[in-house]
Amino acid sequence: MKRYLIAAAMIALAGAAEAGDFQVTSPEFASGTLPQAQFADKMGCTGGNVSPEIRWSGAPEGTKSFVVTMYDKDAPTGSGWWHWVVVDIPADATSIPAGAGTDAAKLPKGAHMTETDMREVAYLGACPPAGPAHEYKITVKALKVEKLEIPENASPALVGFMSNMNKLAEATIVAKGGR
Repeated sequence: MKRYLIAAAMIALAGAAEAGDFQVTSPEFASGTLPQAQFADKMGCTGGNVSPEIRWSGAPEGTKSFVVTMYDKDAPTGSGWWHWVVVDIPADATSIPAGAGTDAAKLPKGAHMTETDMREVAYLGACPPAGPAHEYKITVKALKVEKLEIPENASPALVGFMSNMNKLAEATIVAKGGR
């Protein structure tokens, strides 16, 4: 029994080490402050509404697809705000170029966006109310399935549930933005 527990612990630690190598970066998030280009161009904001470039590396063995999200946990809704959701990103992809959130042709082949909290299938830049800066999180999840079994108009909550049920690893970066 003792040997079994030691072997199980070693396997678990090996998996954790692999997941620990998974990283996400973005030139737009590098300073920790969200640039004006990534702010919305509506709802009282005057940004460029350009989705950021996102790169990831170190995905764990067995990764079959990725999900990318951008989320504002500080939005005054009681449940945050989903600004961008991209699903079914192929396992061989390692990036999404800037501007892909409003030009789906720039997404990796097979990937597609789903609805945000604005009920739009597109990137919506940051647009916090006046006051303290909000934290915007970009998360990349490595999944053990090639495609999420979700409807085309899936809510961000459903994408979150299904991606968490199929997650091998995740990596997050944060930048603050305010006005």
